[in-house]
Amino acid sequence: MRDLARRRNLWYLISAILLLPGIISLIFNGLELGIDFTGGSVWEIRYTEEVNTSEIREVLVAEGRTEAQVQQVGDPDENRYQIRLRELAESSPEKERLTEALETLAPLDPEAEALETIGASVGTSIRNRSLLAVGAASVGVLLYIAWAFRNTGNPLLYGTAAIVAMLHDALFVLGVFSILGVVADVEIDALFVTALLTVIGFSVHDTIVVFDRMRENRLMDDDASMEEIVNRSLVQTLVRSLNTSITVIFTLAALLVFGGESTRNFVLALLIGMIAGTYSSIFNAAQLLVSWNNGEIQQLFRRVARRPDPGAEPVEA
Repeated sequence: MRDLARRRNLWYLISAILLLPGIISLIFNGLELGIDFTGGSVWEIRYTEEVNTSEIREVLVAEGRTEAQVQQVGDPDENRYQIRLRELAESSPEKERLTEALETLAPLDPEAEALETIGASVGTSIRNRSLLAVGAASVGVLLYIAWAFRNTGNPLLYGTAAIVAMLHDALFVLGVFSILGVVADVEIDALFVTALLTVIGFSVHDTIVVFDRMRENRLMDDDASMEEIVNRSLVQTLVRSLNTSITVIFTLAALLVFGGESTRNFVLALLIGMIAGTYSSIFNAAQLLVSWNNGEIQQLFRRVARRPDPGAEPVEA
């Protein structure tokens, strides 16, 4: 039997190492917010012949749209391009002027054009509701697990451990996208929030499976220590968790490679979150129960509370 519970400090260290770069990036760089949160326009155009994206941007910059971001979408032979820029009104004189400037590169197909605009106030509302949704999901998970494991003696501890694992997964996804925003200008949008909530649900689902097996093993062997119960439960559910996760990961990987450009970031967030969720359910959530039961977490809190203030003057006897 693999002694997974005894190596819990190693699993904590691996999590800390993986989370640290993303946390640093979040502190100093934050997230690259898309127009869903900041407001702006997404303008999709189609040329009748191939045009370089840098040429399109040069035209827009010359017209005063220095913030414009241009990328090619769809199949290369479709000559479709997506332009992200500050708010641009439909049928406005500025849009007509930009269209004429873009047509100096090559003729445009007017039937393939699409313009979507989101105001700044709408973007702020979406951002606030997204934060509220994540917070409500966290509280709901805590209450549900506390109720589901109400006969375990300390149901809130199970709920707290699940929340910590869930936050681990969400923070890892946020950190990775913060880094991608710096190195690859990857923006987050409303679909990203949907992916984050899906990751939260998956993480909790996998954690509940482990917790439920722990409850069954406790009923069968009440004399076993928490470490033995956790280790036995993890070994019994390990293959099932890995098989389920690998199936989902293969599916998401296929969507990431062969799927459309518009859903790529959504699928990437799901893929990263699923991998992190599988790890946290096995190596974090249940291990926290052992650490609490053995008094390791309480001892850590006491050490932090007793740490002397480096700026305080010594007290003479």
